[in-house]
Amino acid sequence: MTRLRKLSDVDHLPALQKEYLLHSPALGLGELNPPPRILLLYGSLRERSFSRFAVEEAARVLQLFGAETRIFDPSDLPLPDQVRGDDHPAVHELRDLSMWSEGQVWCSPERHGAITGIMKAQIDHLPLEMKACGHPGANAGGHAGVRRFTILQCGQHATPAWPLDADVHHSQPVLRSHGL
Repeated sequence: MTRLRKLSDVDHLPALQKEYLLHSPALGLGELNPPPRILLLYGSLRERSFSRFAVEEAARVLQLFGAETRIFDPSDLPLPDQVRGDDHPAVHELRDLSMWSEGQVWCSPERHGAITGIMKAQIDHLPLEMKACGHPGANAGGHAGVRRFTILQCGQHATPAWPLDADVHHSQPVLRSHGL
């Protein structure tokens, strides 16, 4: 069983005005062969999940720009320490996808000022030794239990990423493209 979510319509970008699109945004940065590999994670199990909609929209845009994308479906991912030794097919697949990726997009709804438990479970299943999670000593010697949160709070220091403000909301065109 694969936990990869398939995009229903890869070219469905109704809010995108293609006349404003820079078709080769990485021009001059080098060859894009093979294309960049991007893993997308979302933090909700709702049938009409806005974080999943945002991840699917991001995957479409990334594919338009030439990236290879994969979206992980966390619906049967166990909680950390629920399965001895994390020996569960969903955990193995998530870790394999993380190692496959060269970049990641994480999107989670906010629950009481924090990410959801589903999003945190995905992050917790990625050992800090794995390349996609940054350097284990990125928090300058703090407690080991805090390191994962440090990566989220200080991502610009721990991983090569562009951290976004926690109050970024879904744009109306994205929501309208999903009939909302």
